[in-house]
Amino acid sequence: MPTDCIPFRDTHYFSSLICDYLDEKPELKPFYNRFPKLENFKAQIEEKSTFKGLSKTHRHVLASVLEQQYATVKTSEATLLNISLLKESNTFTITTGHQLNLFTGPLYFLYKIVSTINLTKELKIAYPNQHFVPIYWMATEDHDFDEINYFNFKGKKIQWNREDGGAVGEFSTEGLDSVFELYTKDLGIGKAADELRALFSEAYLKHDNLADATRYLANALFSDLGLVIIDANQTDLKRAFIPYIEQDILSQTSSQEVSKTNSLLSGIPDTDYNIQVNPREINLFYLSKNSRERIVFEDDIYKVINTKIVFTKDEILKEIHEFPERFSPNVIMRPLYQEVILPNLCYIGGGGELAYWLQLKDYFEAVQVPFPMLLLRNSVLIKTNQQAKKLDKLNISNRDLFYKRDTFINKRVRSISNIDIDFTSQKALLKQQFEAMYTLAAQTDASFIGAVKAQERKQIKGLEHLEKRLLKAQKKKLSDQVSRMTDLQNQLFPNQSLQERGVNFSELYLEFGDQLIPQLVLNLQPLKQEFLILNL
Repeated sequence: MPTDCIPFRDTHYFSSLICDYLDEKPELKPFYNRFPKLENFKAQIEEKSTFKGLSKTHRHVLASVLEQQYATVKTSEATLLNISLLKESNTFTITTGHQLNLFTGPLYFLYKIVSTINLTKELKIAYPNQHFVPIYWMATEDHDFDEINYFNFKGKKIQWNREDGGAVGEFSTEGLDSVFELYTKDLGIGKAADELRALFSEAYLKHDNLADATRYLANALFSDLGLVIIDANQTDLKRAFIPYIEQDILSQTSSQEVSKTNSLLSGIPDTDYNIQVNPREINLFYLSKNSRERIVFEDDIYKVINTKIVFTKDEILKEIHEFPERFSPNVIMRPLYQEVILPNLCYIGGGGELAYWLQLKDYFEAVQVPFPMLLLRNSVLIKTNQQAKKLDKLNISNRDLFYKRDTFINKRVRSISNIDIDFTSQKALLKQQFEAMYTLAAQTDASFIGAVKAQERKQIKGLEHLEKRLLKAQKKKLSDQVSRMTDLQNQLFPNQSLQERGVNFSELYLEFGDQLIPQLVLNLQPLKQEFLILNL
């Protein structure tokens, strides 16, 4: 099927920080370890192999935890083999993470995981003596329920309403039967619709909590490809993180190091990089039933805000060792937790995720944990054959589609119009004529230069006003074509945003059925680092 790629910068949907990172601008080199190129994984493997935290015992604990989590999950031989391989010293992981969005949430959930799976395949070919396991890290400890309690389907917001509170992975799935009824009314009939009904029902109506439901869902979609899904909110895994929890509680290392990095990053000359996250003094939450609240140090005691829970120094250290599962890392410390418990080489994420990872390298160095490679996930625009034919008929290029609405329409109207509504040459000629007037004014009386400048602005503005009026009239004359063009762009960029950020995978599954994921696996090239346009 036809494909096309364009640079991320040319889409105008990605920040200057991410585009500069992809361009390997030297100013950003201090903020990452190695750029994600196939040849650079050799040194990354060697570095991770020397990390003392990856003992044989730790690897066996990791595999044992995963075996327990998969005990009641019907999965593939490929996934079970990958879990077993994690016990071996020559096995490494490639990891992506995602919130427990209802029914996967936005479409890019699929792209993250396929990028991860495909990279492990490339690495196995390049480094045949090692094994590479794709990991999906479920964000079960998050408590931002409003970010995950819905998905968009056919222009509607399918939403789960329930009381908030605590880690989302432990949320009961009670009440999702009404969401199922609402969703299935719009599915229609057919094989793909029936498969989606069964998938939603099995995931959410036959599992008791959101973590188990999400594991079932991701496993059903990707287990044949060997994906391993981890819920790191687990006591045995948290035990390996105890030294880092203690360090943050006692020394606030993460806050100090990330704050220094933020100053350096925001201080790079001639850039407008936004700081994605700002650290707190302590970057840990305290988990209890239906509660996940920040830990603060005030008046020589440790407090869990919005509760009556307090600790002395000795008491909180005792709590950490006896109940490490009660200590939950926030966005600053979660990446460190991941890299401590996994034999990981590379993290694959979206632009926002990579932006905050770039704030963490000095923190990792301070606590002597290898910093992973950072890879921007694949981004994709999927067109049906019918949409592609209509775009070709209207002579709309792939690049045209990425323009914002007004620019897109104006550019297309100028292109198809039988009259030239571009006054660029006229404005250039006018500026050239005024240059002579500036010279004459300077030679006559310099005080007239301001009057000449005002007259130039007036005439340029007049030309621009005339250009807009002509363009508006031409749009009206070509209203039928404009309507068809904007309708197509609306289909592919709903709400004038990227398709992958708003559409749920089930919309495309209705169109392409069980060939959707295999086609993504066939076409996504994670190390290519360009935006993919795919005709299916």
